[in-house]
Amino acid sequence: MLEINFTSEQLEILNKLDSDINSGELVKLFKKSELESDELVKLLKASNALYRGGLPVISDDQYDLYISMLRSINHLHPYLNRVEPEALAEAKTVELPQRMLSTEKAYSKEDIEKWLKRILKAAQEINIPEQEIELRVTPKLDGYAAFDDGTTLYTRGDGYRGQDITRAFERGLKVAQNGKRGLGPGEIVIKKSYFDKELSNIFENSRNIQAAIIAEKKVDENVQKAIDDGACVFYPFALIENKTAHFSEIIDNFESIVEEMWNAVDFDIDGVILETTHAVLKEYMGATRKNHRWQIAFKVNEESAEVEVKSIIPQTSRTGRISPVAELVPTKLSGATISRVTVHHYNMVKTKKIGPGAVVQLVRSGLVIPKIEGVIKEAKPQLPDSCPSCGSHLLWESDHLICPNKSDCPAQTENTLIHFFKTLGNNDGFGPKVIERLSNFGKKHIHEIYDIKVDQFVSYGFGDKTSQNLFDQLQASKEIQVEDWRFLSAFGVSRLGGGNCEKLLQHHSIVELFDLTAEEIVKIDGFAQISAEAIVEGLANVKEEFFKVYELGFNLAITPKESERENSDSPIAGAVVVFTGSMQQGSRGDMEKYAKSLGAKVAKSVTGKTTYLITGEKVGETKINAAKDKGVTVLSEQEYLDLLQGS
Repeated sequence: MLEINFTSEQLEILNKLDSDINSGELVKLFKKSELESDELVKLLKASNALYRGGLPVISDDQYDLYISMLRSINHLHPYLNRVEPEALAEAKTVELPQRMLSTEKAYSKEDIEKWLKRILKAAQEINIPEQEIELRVTPKLDGYAAFDDGTTLYTRGDGYRGQDITRAFERGLKVAQNGKRGLGPGEIVIKKSYFDKELSNIFENSRNIQAAIIAEKKVDENVQKAIDDGACVFYPFALIENKTAHFSEIIDNFESIVEEMWNAVDFDIDGVILETTHAVLKEYMGATRKNHRWQIAFKVNEESAEVEVKSIIPQTSRTGRISPVAELVPTKLSGATISRVTVHHYNMVKTKKIGPGAVVQLVRSGLVIPKIEGVIKEAKPQLPDSCPSCGSHLLWESDHLICPNKSDCPAQTENTLIHFFKTLGNNDGFGPKVIERLSNFGKKHIHEIYDIKVDQFVSYGFGDKTSQNLFDQLQASKEIQVEDWRFLSAFGVSRLGGGNCEKLLQHHSIVELFDLTAEEIVKIDGFAQISAEAIVEGLANVKEEFFKVYELGFNLAITPKESERENSDSPIAGAVVVFTGSMQQGSRGDMEKYAKSLGAKVAKSVTGKTTYLITGEKVGETKINAAKDKGVTVLSEQEYLDLLQGS
C-alpha cells in the first residue's frame, strides 16, 4: 500500500494521458493491495509516463512488482507484450530507422540457464556448433533509451515510432567514449559521481536530468552545465564495456562476471544484458513484438524477512478458485510495506500448516511479487468451510479449493457471462466491457441477457444503433449453428472443457448428462473418479440455468455417438489424426471439425497412437521425421483429401 501525493508537474503529465486515468482514482489504486488487471494497467501507464517524464512516482522495484502482478493474472495481457512508451508527452512521431525493443528479464541464474537452453536448441536447429556460441555481457544502463542514425537522434517511442530529439546534440550532448555519431541504439545517461557531487542536492534523481536534456523547453542551467562538463552523454550500446566469452565460461563464472559488469561504468545500472553474438543465430531467433529472443537482462535483488501471520483470508476469484491471502503483521521489504501476500494455494496452507500465529519467511526475489519461501513456525491451518462469496460447498481440484457454483456465485457471475459468449464464439458484441455494464445493471445470468429488449439496452446507456446491434446479435447467436459440446462447455463447469464435453456427448445426449452418476461417467474412457464427482456436482449447480438457456432454442449441431462413428464407412472412422501447418482447403479448425464428423478422433499432438499426421504448408522435416519414427503415416493435405475421396 502506497501513500501518493502528486505534484503539480506530475499532474500536468497525467492530464495528457488516457481520459479514463485520473489522479484521484490513481491515489486510491496505489493504496490497494489487491488489484484487477485493468487497475494495474492504469497504474503502470501512469507510472511509466511519469518515469519517462523525469518525475517518477514509484521506484523501479514497485513498477516491476506491478508488472509481475499483472503477469500472474494474465501473462498474455497486451500491456505485457508491447514496448513501454519512451515518449515525450506531446510531439510528432517519426518512424525509427530500426526497431528498438524492450529486453526480456531474468531474476536468477536458473532463468538464465533456461534462456540459454532456448539459444542452444535454436543453434541445433540450424546446425550451428555449440563451440561457436559466445555470449556478450554488458551493464544494463538505467537511462533514457534513444537511437542515433548520425543525422537524427530519436526516442525509443513504442519501438517502431519515436520522436526527434536531435536538439540534445545541438545543446552539446557528447557520445560516450569519444565515439562518433551514428552508432545506433543507446542510452542518455549522467555520471553517478558527477550527480552525487554536483546535482544530488538540486534534483531528486538522475531521471529528472535525463528528461531535461531532451525537453523542448529551455534547459535548466544546472543541466546545461552537466552537458558542458561532459557528465551527460549518449552511450551507444556498441561502445559499452563488455565481457565476451563462450557461453560455458559465462555460466561457470556467472556471479563474478555479473559483479564485474555491475561495477564497470560510472553510471546508474539496473542489471546486466546477455546476448548471443552469432549473427546467423540472432537472425534465426528473431523477436517477439516486445523482446529480441537472443537477448536477456539479468536483474538482481533479494530481500527476506520473518513475518507473523495474522489470518488467512479466502477470496473467490472470477474463475471460482479460492485464493488464500495471508494477512501479515505489516513489514517493510524492498522499500514497500507488505501487509498481505497471496499463498500459492490451499494445499500449501494445509500441508505447511499456515494459520494465525504462524511465522513465515517472506521473500522478494528479483523485484517481483513477495512470496512465502518457507514456514519458520507452524500453526493450525486455517481452511474455509464454504465459498466466501456465495456460501457453497467447496471442492478440492488438485491443490486448489474451487467453488462449483458458476451461475449464482456473485464473484463468478460476471466471468460466467464473459466465458459463455467467448466460448460460444458466434457473437462479437458481448465482450467484457458490455458484460461489465450489464452486470452493473443487475444482469447476472445468461438467460437474463437474452431477455433484454432494444429499449432496455438504450436505458442502460447504449446508443440506439448499438442497442439494435446487440439485440440482433443475441438473436443471431441462437440461429447460427454451434456444436453441442461447445454450447455445454460455455457454461464453465469445472472439469468440462471442450474435449471432455465432446467425450461425454459421444455417449449421451446433452440433456441426459444432468442425470448421470459419477459411476456412469467413470465408465467412459478418460474420466477418473474425482473428475466424475466434480462434473456431477458442477452440472447440478448449473442445471437450472442451463435449461433456461437451452430452451431458448439454440441451433445445436449434435455430436455423433461413438457407436455411429465406429459404424461409419469413412476411411478415417476410428483413426486418430493430427493436423499441422497451414491448410489450403480451409482453416485447420474446419478441417478438424470435418474429420470428427467422419468418425475420426482429432488430437493436437503426435503420439504412438496417432494414425495420420496431415501436413499443410511450412512444416519442418524434424516434425515429419519424428512422426514417421513413431510409425505414424504422414499425408500431405492433397493425399489426405484423396484418401477421403477414395482415390
